Amino acid sequence: MLDNLTNRLARVMKTLKGEARLTESNISDALREVRMALLEADVALPVVKEFIAAVKEKALGEAVIGSLSPGQALVGVVHRELTRIMGGANEGINFNTQPPAIILMAGLQGAGKTTTVGKLGKFLKESHKKKVLVVSCDVYRPAAIEQLKAVAAQAGVDFFPSAVGEQPEAIALAAVDWAKRHYHEVLLVDTAGRLAVDQEMMAEIKRLHAAIKPIETLFVVDAMLGQDAVNTAKSFDEALPLTGVVLTKLDGDARGGAALSVRHITGKPIKFSGVGEKLAGLEAFHPERMASRILGMGDVLSLIEDAQKGLDEDKAIAFAKKLKSGKGFDLNDFKEQIGQMRNMGGLSALMDKMPAQIAQMAGQLPAGTENKMVARVEGIINSMTPTERAKPEIIKASRKRRIAMGAGVQVQEVNRLLNQFEQSQKMMKMMSKGGVGKLMRGMKGMLPGLGR
Repeated sequence: MLDNLTNRLARVMKTLKGEARLTESNISDALREVRMALLEADVALPVVKEFIAAVKEKALGEAVIGSLSPGQALVGVVHRELTRIMGGANEGINFNTQPPAIILMAGLQGAGKTTTVGKLGKFLKESHKKKVLVVSCDVYRPAAIEQLKAVAAQAGVDFFPSAVGEQPEAIALAAVDWAKRHYHEVLLVDTAGRLAVDQEMMAEIKRLHAAIKPIETLFVVDAMLGQDAVNTAKSFDEALPLTGVVLTKLDGDARGGAALSVRHITGKPIKFSGVGEKLAGLEAFHPERMASRILGMGDVLSLIEDAQKGLDEDKAIAFAKKLKSGKGFDLNDFKEQIGQMRNMGGLSALMDKMPAQIAQMAGQLPAGTENKMVARVEGIINSMTPTERAKPEIIKASRKRRIAMGAGVQVQEVNRLLNQFEQSQKMMKMMSKGGVGKLMRGMKGMLPGLGR
């Protein structure tokens, strides 16, 4: 996500490394490149103009103090302005109403609206402990209702049935009544999308909005549309009182312009961003964190939140006690850690939030190999006996051949896994003896380039 923009901005900042201070001349040169990077990312021209003017004005007055280089000082200004352009701070869902809090989801066909309804339902249930009901008012698209029913089941939220041929307003009002009588705190209403903005579609969604009076009207938009996404959002905002935007497919081959433009053009906050098809792939949109990711600084806070969501607390406590007792780290623990990482969205999702220097290491993996690698590792460990998992040191040549045959891999794959396990074991020993500082020093030795 936004890789091209991140790489381009990184090169711009490097050009200032040899400069002693920020001057009008070197700032202008750097901002010329920043302007090109933003335009390539399909950021709306009015946004680019305002952004560049604001950065130039503030950078000229920026005192380069202490150990800050001119490049670092300019990064600080750019970070603050990126954050401001995207809205300044996260704005969550408004629950300040008599339950149920009705959330109307609007958008074009293909934006991922139905999947987003499921993701948002899961998010509100798990993060806000809300009792959620979802309903589909899309009586036009084949299987739309069945799709939402399946998504709701996966998300673990309640589903209100509807049928083709019913009126969208009647469906929505019946769902509101049901939600009230069954004490649902949130009602998510999925609406029909179209291939383009048209008057008939707008008239229908206006009637629906008037009938149910939602507390939130969220516009779901595909980030890969770039500037077109912003224009569509503007059209919807003129027809409906939008309260926020959900950007989907931010993990796609997106140029990123929508994330930087939509708040400025519509005046509506980006409340959530979605990645991938998995229902866990929705996160609250934090402008300051997104600015850090765009500038290649990573997003450690979101990474910690992902870890907390994906972590089994009881298992984590038991694992910590085991390490502290000196019993060591075995292959059962190794397999467990791989499973926990997968719960957090896998290696690619983690690396997306890492600083650019570390994330580049993941870029060396061919696309699509991550899931295969994890499945292969689990297959090899599953082919071992309980004793072998607990005492990996006993695994010699004959055992390796048997394990490889059982897992359907070459012996070299087993050797590679055992080498990876040994590296992890060393890291865990460092954690139990010397804490995080010693761990990071050890990682610099294990991972080429990390300490540079």
